[in-house]
Amino acid sequence: MVETYVSDEEIYWKKWTQNRDTDACNFLVKKYMPLVSYHVQRISIGLPKNVARDELQSLGMFGLYDALEKFDWSRELKFDTYASFRIRGAIIDGLRKEDWLPRGTREKAKKIETAINILEQRNGGKITVSDIAKEVKIPEEEIYTIMNEQFFANILSIDEQPLDTDERDGPSFVLRDSHAVLPEESLIKNELLEELSEMISDLSEKEQLVISLFYNEELTLTEIGQVMNLSTSRISQIHSKALFKLRNSLEKLIK
Repeated sequence: MVETYVSDEEIYWKKWTQNRDTDACNFLVKKYMPLVSYHVQRISIGLPKNVARDELQSLGMFGLYDALEKFDWSRELKFDTYASFRIRGAIIDGLRKEDWLPRGTREKAKKIETAINILEQRNGGKITVSDIAKEVKIPEEEIYTIMNEQFFANILSIDEQPLDTDERDGPSFVLRDSHAVLPEESLIKNELLEELSEMISDLSEKEQLVISLFYNEELTLTEIGQVMNLSTSRISQIHSKALFKLRNSLEKLIK
């Protein structure tokens, strides 16, 4: 007779899905809590210091609970992937509902944008962060931080479809195959990827490595610091500078 091994997690998932057992819920929440911390850390990198991590953690926990409520264990999908989508979505949706970018930061960002336009006209389009810093009398590191925070805020302000398109209120008159890629979309995407690849190749070796480890390997800034033998704050600076350069290049491309 062959015995079938059933893991603790499977037992708890069965208890949770069938009976909404409280102990099973506590077990699963504790097991997947690191997912919340992981996404809080990654998202908080683009946020100003006035946004408390506890607030992001609470939003992330809401996403985790939501994932537990809606996940179908019988379909044999990876809960980590499903929960990550819900957690990240809950955090970003929560941020969208509040104007978390300080008024002073917005004013400085406008000042910097104005200075960039003036300097580009004056210098024929080629300017450095040092040029901007002298023009607005703000330290270079602060300029990187301000502009990246504003960029992230602008991204959050863009409306996105709800997580569950089948739960929207009101009628929907557009039917589209979500897996179908239109030729023009594919062409534009490929062109953007090529442009972005060239932009990344123009970054310094350290900047390229940090971008690759953070976005491709999905390491945290602390882990990247250990790999590169640099402090977390130094990795954060390199990351900010790289994003600033890419952001400027992308904005020029879109214009």
